[in-house]
Amino acid sequence: MLKQGPFFINLNLRISILTLTVLIACGCMPKADTSAPEVLIDRPKVSFTFDDGITTDILHYPFEDWNEMILASLRKEELTAAFFVTGRNKQDAKGRFLLDTWSKEGHLIANHTFTHPSFHSEERTVEDFEEELLKTDKVISSYDTYTKLFRFPYLKEGKTKEQIEGYRAVLEQHDYRNGHVTIDASDWYVNSQLISYMRQEEADTTEIDKYSSFYLQHILERANFYDSLAYALTDRHIPHTLLLHHNLSSALFLGDLIAKFKEEGWEVVDADEAFQDPFFSKVPGTHPAGESLVWSLAKETGEYEAILRYPAEDSQYEIPKMEKFGLQIRD
Repeated sequence: MLKQGPFFINLNLRISILTLTVLIACGCMPKADTSAPEVLIDRPKVSFTFDDGITTDILHYPFEDWNEMILASLRKEELTAAFFVTGRNKQDAKGRFLLDTWSKEGHLIANHTFTHPSFHSEERTVEDFEEELLKTDKVISSYDTYTKLFRFPYLKEGKTKEQIEGYRAVLEQHDYRNGHVTIDASDWYVNSQLISYMRQEEADTTEIDKYSSFYLQHILERANFYDSLAYALTDRHIPHTLLLHHNLSSALFLGDLIAKFKEEGWEVVDADEAFQDPFFSKVPGTHPAGESLVWSLAKETGEYEAILRYPAEDSQYEIPKMEKFGLQIRD
């Protein structure tokens, strides 16, 4: 465990052996000053962003209660997040309540399309994209913390060159910026397995701790990977935007996750601060487009093929791990 205070170089603590080996081999790792035993560097930074916006009860948790649990964890740390919402279910009383509760506490309200379609299909047109963008813009534009940040569903930003250029032109035309993710993970899948477990009649509430432990380990492992990759690309610790979802695992585990980041030497920052960093103005030239911004920029260099899997994050990578610990539920 790192002590509170300055964050010192300790590569073996934060970078997996595979990642470290590859980065050293390509000459991308920063060189430490060997004349001193410790070299003071910036701490890694993370902000929290949430996608979708569910307005239904989950198991025995009323919607209003589990939503408040997420807000309470952020409030305790005096953090403001970015909330990328779909518009379709935000037009009724519950949807307005959800947006009200987040906006009143200073969290950014951003655009995540109206119906959450994938734009990785060649059948999707630029006109489809613009309609999805503008319908949700109309829903969220009256809120005090409305911001013109847009996040692509599934982080899929277009399959063909024509689609990608067309979507980007629409964003620019309407003064929107891409609300990039830099740390991606599969919290959504851990959440689905947690709920499947809790639905069982014989479910033991003490077993939820095992899902919490897996969740924390999984997200920190992916955070360390993406931060190491970003450092190799930029020679600095960028302020990251972590993708989480508005769901039960966030309600139950967010407070512990924030504490875990801080325990391991990370600085937690507000999402609006992170999005102001110049790193988020970069435009990858990859085709198809998407995934984490860090992943895309690394892919574009052609230098990290040994550690860049595709898709970057997916349930297929977590299923065998969850099976190993008895956390995989077969419905």
